[in-house]
Amino acid sequence: MTARTATVERNTLETQIKVSVNLDGTGQFNCVTGLPFLDHMLEQVARHGLIDLDINAQGDLHIDAHHTVEDLGITLGMAIDQAVGDKKGLTRYGHAYVPLDESLSRVVLDFSGRAGLFHKVEYTRGRIGSFDSDLFDEFFHGFVNHAKVTLHIDNIRGKNAHHQAETVFKAFGRALRMALTADERMAGMMPSTKGSL
Repeated sequence: MTARTATVERNTLETQIKVSVNLDGTGQFNCVTGLPFLDHMLEQVARHGLIDLDINAQGDLHIDAHHTVEDLGITLGMAIDQAVGDKKGLTRYGHAYVPLDESLSRVVLDFSGRAGLFHKVEYTRGRIGSFDSDLFDEFFHGFVNHAKVTLHIDNIRGKNAHHQAETVFKAFGRALRMALTADERMAGMMPSTKGSL
């Protein structure tokens, strides 16, 4: 099987970001964003998705974290899209339910070639530590627009905002792992009746 890896650099006046992915990895993770809670969430994606992630992001954090978080979602989406390749033999769909104590989240995704985000998480706090929970929506919007996926995220229950976020990112990793798995029965075939994605 061809290596499913990619490295993408995205440089703007607001951010300088480099993301490397290996979709058939072991969950190795190296990340520097200047946003420790975001790093913690991205590590969940790597570990539970079995995706090797190497991320270096520098942004205008002296203003706020918005540009860095959004642009990181964009760059990660670009890298995963590039690593996926032509999608032949891809499972395509993924889903996961993940609990953490009182919190339970569900993530369902489709490598459909169409960007769509349906994100329903009512965080119980506006900030998790120093991280603005509104920015998770920006991250996932950036991701879906550039990975070209349809993504449904629902926090079904939860009282602790940290737990809410962590279940979302763990479930996101698990759903990615399922969708990105090669389906031997689909080898060489496009997982679509249209013949393209």
